[in-house]
Amino acid sequence: MLSAASSEMIPGGTEQDAAGDGPADSRADNRADSRRQAYIDAAQRLFFAHGYGATSMNAIAAAVGGSKTTLWSLFPSKLALFEAVVETIVRDFGRALTVDLESAPDVEAGLVRMGDALMETLMSDEVTGMHRLVMGEAARVPELGRVMFERGPGPGMARFAGWLERQMQAGRLKQGDPQLAAQQFSGLCRAGVVDRHLMGMTSPDNVEQGRREVRAAAATFMTAWGA
Repeated sequence: MLSAASSEMIPGGTEQDAAGDGPADSRADNRADSRRQAYIDAAQRLFFAHGYGATSMNAIAAAVGGSKTTLWSLFPSKLALFEAVVETIVRDFGRALTVDLESAPDVEAGLVRMGDALMETLMSDEVTGMHRLVMGEAARVPELGRVMFERGPGPGMARFAGWLERQMQAGRLKQGDPQLAAQQFSGLCRAGVVDRHLMGMTSPDNVEQGRREVRAAAATFMTAWGA
């Protein structure tokens, strides 16, 4: 933080700069945020290209061109950096965590909305890459699966289960375990094109096929759970 005296020595310096909440501090914060994001982006590229275990913190620092000291000050461990990568991907591509279910005109329409959001999320390159990374490292570093689940699928399924529970309470669905119901619908949506996509079996008609599978999943779910 600049003192009042130091602000006088800098051309254009102001008392607001010296107080720590002016343009100088904003620029410093922006640089710090940019540096942090640069490490996250580099870590994602290297994790996806070489795997978590084969990527060192030194390699990530070198990819950004910053010092190892700066990297370690921002992320005290490689797992903490992996958590930041997951959080960034969930923030940018986790549409299933925010899809509007409450305004759906009926239960089946809400299911289709959720299924389409799941399909969009799971078929994105970034989420696909994260799934492949975690599955490839699961036996050696099981913590990766926990981190990914707690920041993505876990909260998403809890939110979806809460909506299903409200449909059960309103008499629109049969009474039952909403968590189980959420898992079953998610499984129906993932059982076809998503599983093939994760195994590298991509096709130009994956998106349209996914839409058809979501609607079939919603119809099947309503046959089992519809009141």
